[in-house]
Amino acid sequence: MLVKSYGSAVFGVEATTITVEVNIDKGVGYHLVGLPDNAIKESSFRIAAALKNNDFKMPGKKITINMAPADLRKEGSAYDLTIAIGILIASDQIKITEQLSDYVIMGELSLDGGLQPIKGALPIAIKAREEGFKGVIVPQQNAQEAAIVSDIDVYGISNLSELIAFFEGKSDLEKTVVDTRAEFYKTLEFPEHDFADVKGQESIKRCMEIAAAGGHNIILIGPPGAGKTMLAKRLPSILPPMTLHEALETTKIHSVVGNIKDVGLMSQRPFRSPHHTISDVALVGGGSYPQPGEISLAHNGVLFLDELPEFKRGVLEVMRQPLEDRDVTISRARFSVTYPSSFMLVASMNPSPGGYFNDPDAPVASSPAEMQRYLSKVSGPLLDRIDIHIEVTPVAFDQLSEKRKAESSNSIRQRVIKARQIQSKRFEKHEKTHYNAQMNVKQIREYCDLDETSSRLLKTAMERLNLSARAYDRILKVSRTIADLDGAENIEPDHISEAIQYRSLDREGWLG
Repeated sequence: MLVKSYGSAVFGVEATTITVEVNIDKGVGYHLVGLPDNAIKESSFRIAAALKNNDFKMPGKKITINMAPADLRKEGSAYDLTIAIGILIASDQIKITEQLSDYVIMGELSLDGGLQPIKGALPIAIKAREEGFKGVIVPQQNAQEAAIVSDIDVYGISNLSELIAFFEGKSDLEKTVVDTRAEFYKTLEFPEHDFADVKGQESIKRCMEIAAAGGHNIILIGPPGAGKTMLAKRLPSILPPMTLHEALETTKIHSVVGNIKDVGLMSQRPFRSPHHTISDVALVGGGSYPQPGEISLAHNGVLFLDELPEFKRGVLEVMRQPLEDRDVTISRARFSVTYPSSFMLVASMNPSPGGYFNDPDAPVASSPAEMQRYLSKVSGPLLDRIDIHIEVTPVAFDQLSEKRKAESSNSIRQRVIKARQIQSKRFEKHEKTHYNAQMNVKQIREYCDLDETSSRLLKTAMERLNLSARAYDRILKVSRTIADLDGAENIEPDHISEAIQYRSLDREGWLG
């Protein structure tokens, strides 16, 4: 007897429907075809034990299972449930009253028939709705995530016997219903970290506000304990709240790697902080079965690279293209997948190997040559993609002990949102440009026009501070953002002079 059940395979952040054909005939044997990986090949042992422990049996006949399309590589253990229900129906061990072809069924079986969570439940549910399936049946732990998708029935089950009873018509499954919008907006305005906790550092907070308003990448340079990491962790709290579209896009990526556990839509912007020992594949994505890397997991949020010069140079260099294109393509001989990676880069570093800069009282001193060697670990092309360089100095005791609360993230966020709204209106005719950091050379010339005073000021600064040529466009972009925060239509000398301060690493003689 031939039975067809339906599962789904995830490639990149999109799903493809898989037809699992189970044919039982005379003879003996178990044949699984259709490019399955080792985890799927081992499914026969899990399925046999699960069936036996639920008073069923693996048929002692010739079982042929085909996973179509047969030329598409399948991976993971999530097809256990799809195959098991096909075997039970094909061997006449159960008589079904529900139509099997109406459902996409996914789940990993335990030996007792219980279900383990799967990866990619959200893109699987989206694809099932697109292809007109009536419902999706997934492990209970993935039900909230899949139920984000409207206009399709989502059922969460905890074991094999629940699924069998449902198809035999002996019991009904409870639909998982999530009010996506209500859940999303309920937690939207409550970031985990708040700038109100940061004492002092007013100039750095101003930098963070400018970076958030224009989507600019930023690098913080300062000695240990100055507060670089503390400030970086609070940057997502002043970025504009995610839209529903951004939240869905971000949740899909995290769903693919199995980061969503018993929650629906992600409402907070992601903050990723990989260790400096990370490999280039772990950072940008890839592997024999490609998975999203840290830059994709930071999509619509912040990627924080602490102690930037400690990262391997090759690892940092692979970020150059994604920083420009806002996506990354992983190519293999048979296929390629593209992951979105539109993130804000926040980096921090000590100014020297010892961690202290031109400080005669420092416990560890470094020579100018050592400092230069340390700074040169970060390549010019990478620094070229970082708009704001700012020096962070330690906070004085008087500021640390001050009881007055600092400005909250919510207050700063309101100013950032207003500036972003100005930019959205400015770039509404440009499909790939949404904020100032994304401006190309032509757009810089169009929207960053300087009056004579501002132009003269910039020229003087570049000559006196020995700023490099690459600093020119970055200064114009940042000054445009400062003008937007002030609500000014044109860039004024004050905006230019402030932007010039934020190019520390471009100054010749910065090492003193």
